[in-house]
Amino acid sequence: MDVKREVQKQFGQNALKYVSSPIHAQGHDLAMLLEVAEADSNMRLLDVATGGGHVAKLFAPVVKQVTAFDLTAEMLGEAQSFIAQSGFDNVDFVHGDAEQLPFADGEFDRVACRIAAHHFPNVGAFASEAARVLRPGGCLLLIDNVAPERAEYDQFYNEVEKERDPSHYRAWKKSEWIRLVEHAGLTVELLTSFPKTFGFQSWADRMNMTETAKQRLEQTFLQATPELKRQFAIVEREGRLASFQGQAILLKARKAEDLQG
Repeated sequence: MDVKREVQKQFGQNALKYVSSPIHAQGHDLAMLLEVAEADSNMRLLDVATGGGHVAKLFAPVVKQVTAFDLTAEMLGEAQSFIAQSGFDNVDFVHGDAEQLPFADGEFDRVACRIAAHHFPNVGAFASEAARVLRPGGCLLLIDNVAPERAEYDQFYNEVEKERDPSHYRAWKKSEWIRLVEHAGLTVELLTSFPKTFGFQSWADRMNMTETAKQRLEQTFLQATPELKRQFAIVEREGRLASFQGQAILLKARKAEDLQG
């Protein structure tokens, strides 16, 4: 399967839902992201896989220039409409691949990527590209859903995500993100994790699942072992799946400053 084509298909069909999705539009992680970014009015920020444009809109009043970047043209269009409503004129919109960024070395002070990297087939290439386009002293700011370190929990979480959304590639473990980012030449300065509760119906409906597929996925949760139900805080009400809990991280990693002669 061509993963990137599947991403474009899934997000193209559901673009508007991601603009209005509470998890994407109102998540408390947006405030966390702004707090750790240490952004100022002289900076240029690249928002990789901008989706509905929430990160781009968040930083538009704070930095000099924002570049909203996405693989899916329909998502870029919705993000542009969403941001235009607020009157910001310092955001440009670029279509392209997160693993092959069409920007010059050292072009940005900050590179952000929120709730998207689990769709990238080659996150190592993304991390390397992010490092390349950062200026010395610049920072990568990453938020994404992560898998637990324990193998059976990792397998369960990625399988249910894949069943819901064929464009899901992999939610990585925290330890894997540290290795990937530092292998790209950045230094992790901060990594914090936080729980994310997913209401099953809204989570499934964002992907336009058929009723049959949705019922099958619901049974995967309901028939999980007691250990898995505890790990993912699976809530059942009157024989139906109400919600479950995953985990996400906020990671900040810095590119080394140039050595002065």
